[in-house]
Amino acid sequence: MRTVRGRTDHVVVVGAGLSGLAAALHLLGAGRQVTLVERDDQPGGRAGLLDRNGYRIDTGPTVMTMPHLADEAFAAVGERLRDRVDLIPLHPAYRARFADGSSLDVHTDAQAMEQAVEEFAGSGSAAGYVRLRHWLERLYRAQMKHFIDTNFDSPLQLLTPDLARLAALGGFGRMDARIGRFIKDERLRRVFSFQSLYAGVPPARALAAYAVIAYMDTVAGVYFPRGGMHALPRAMADAARAAGADLRFGRTVRSLERSGDRVTAVVTDTERIPCDAVVLTPDLPVVYRLLGRAPRRSVALRHAPSAVILHAGTDRTWPQLAHHTISFGDAWHDTFDELTRRGRLMSDPSLLITRPTATDPSLAPPGKHLHYILAPCPNTDIGPSPAQWGDLAPRYRTELLTELERRGLDGIGDAIDEQCFVTPADWHAQEHAAGTPFSAAHTFAQTGPFRPRNLVRGTENAVLAGCGTTPGVGVPTVLLSGKLAAARITGARTRGTSRPRSPHDTLGKAPL
Repeated sequence: MRTVRGRTDHVVVVGAGLSGLAAALHLLGAGRQVTLVERDDQPGGRAGLLDRNGYRIDTGPTVMTMPHLADEAFAAVGERLRDRVDLIPLHPAYRARFADGSSLDVHTDAQAMEQAVEEFAGSGSAAGYVRLRHWLERLYRAQMKHFIDTNFDSPLQLLTPDLARLAALGGFGRMDARIGRFIKDERLRRVFSFQSLYAGVPPARALAAYAVIAYMDTVAGVYFPRGGMHALPRAMADAARAAGADLRFGRTVRSLERSGDRVTAVVTDTERIPCDAVVLTPDLPVVYRLLGRAPRRSVALRHAPSAVILHAGTDRTWPQLAHHTISFGDAWHDTFDELTRRGRLMSDPSLLITRPTATDPSLAPPGKHLHYILAPCPNTDIGPSPAQWGDLAPRYRTELLTELERRGLDGIGDAIDEQCFVTPADWHAQEHAAGTPFSAAHTFAQTGPFRPRNLVRGTENAVLAGCGTTPGVGVPTVLLSGKLAAARITGARTRGTSRPRSPHDTLGKAPL
C-alpha cells in the first residue's frame, strides 16, 4: 500500500463529516496531532442537524447499518461506541408498501423474515428468501476484505482468491437477474434490489455485487441513534476532542499552500494552519479546486441521481408508517429510466418515508411528530437545473403531498406546522457536484480501483476521504473511507478488521 512519505506528525483534516471524523479518530489513535477544520458551526457534514421550533431534523442519512465500523473509529482512541451513543435496533428494519395495497415488514432476524415472507408470498418465496439470505452473507464475506475495506493502488490488487469467489457467486452479473434466481415475486425482488439506487444504478444494470448493500440493510440490521442520526457525528467529535484533537468550526478553507509537491499549510478565511499532511473530505470538485488539479479520466464522472426531501413536523401521524417505510410505485422500471436516463421527475414515485419520532419522540415537541419524505430525482447534469428548481420546487411539493394523500396519509398537507423542503438546488448551493448528495455513481468504471482514488498524483501528502472516493457512498463506506485515508498516512494495516460481528459485540444490550 502506498503511503504518504516524509513527516506526518501534524495532520489537518478538512471537513467534520463522518469521513473526516473517522479519519481524525484513527489518526489520533496512531499518535498524530490532528486539527479538524469545518465550515459549519457543528460537526456532521451531510449528517447535519436543523433545529426548528423544537423539531430536531436530521438533514442527511436516516439509515444506520454496520455500527461496528463506527465502533472501530471510537476504539482507535480507546473508547466504545456504546458509551457515547445509545443505538436502538429497529424492528422491523423497514415496512414495504406496494401499489396493490399489500405490505410487508422487513425483518433482519432470519426466522421472523422467513415467516413474514411465507405469509406474504407463499412457501416457495420463503424458501427462496432463505437461499437469498445465504447468498448475501457469502457475497459480503467475499467482498469486504479485498474490495471494500482496502486501499487500491492498482487494478491488479483485484487478483485475489476472493475475486474468483465473487465471480462464482455471480457478482459480475446483474443484480435484478441474480436476485430473480431466488425470488420470483416482483414485489419481494424490489425489497432486495431498491438499494442499488444508493449506488446510482438501476437494479437491471447494477452489478450483482452491489447486493451487498441489501446484506447491510436486511441481514446485518438497521439501527437508530437516540437523539437522531446527528448524535453519531456529535459523539465522534466529542471523542476526538477528548483525545486531543483541535476542532475549529465555522472556518471555510480557501486554499492550500504548497512547497513543490507537498501541502505545507491550510488557509481558511481567518487563519493559516501549518501541516505535515492533509485529509480532504469535501465533494470532489471542491477538493480538486483546492489541489489545483483533477485526475485525468478517459470518460467524465457520472453522478448518481439526486433527491428531494420534505422534512415535515406535523400535529398527527399515520399508524401504517413504521420508522422506515418504503412506498413503492407501480411503474418500477420506468422510474429508474426516468431518474438515470431521461432526466425526468418520477411519474409514479417510489418514496422513503422516515418517522424518527416513532422511535424517539423527543425529536419533536410534545404531541407532535416528525416525518422525512425522500423522493429520488434526476441530478442536475441530466434533469432540471438549479435555476429551474426555483420555479419547480413549490409545484413538486404540492404533487408529493397529493400523492401521499392518495397513498393513505390523509390530511398530511393540513397537518404540517413546520417544514423544510430540500431540492437539488440546495445540494448545488452546498457545492455537491451535479446537485446530488450521493456523489459519483457506482458504475463498473467507477467502482473499486476505478473509482477516484484517495491519493492524487502531483500532491505527495494529501489524502481524500468521503463518498466520492474509495470505497463509496453510504454511512458504512464513508466511515471506512476515513479509516482508509488515515491508513495512507500512518501505514496501518486495514484489511480484515471489518468482519461482521454480533451487534452485541458493539452495542451491548441495546434498549428497544
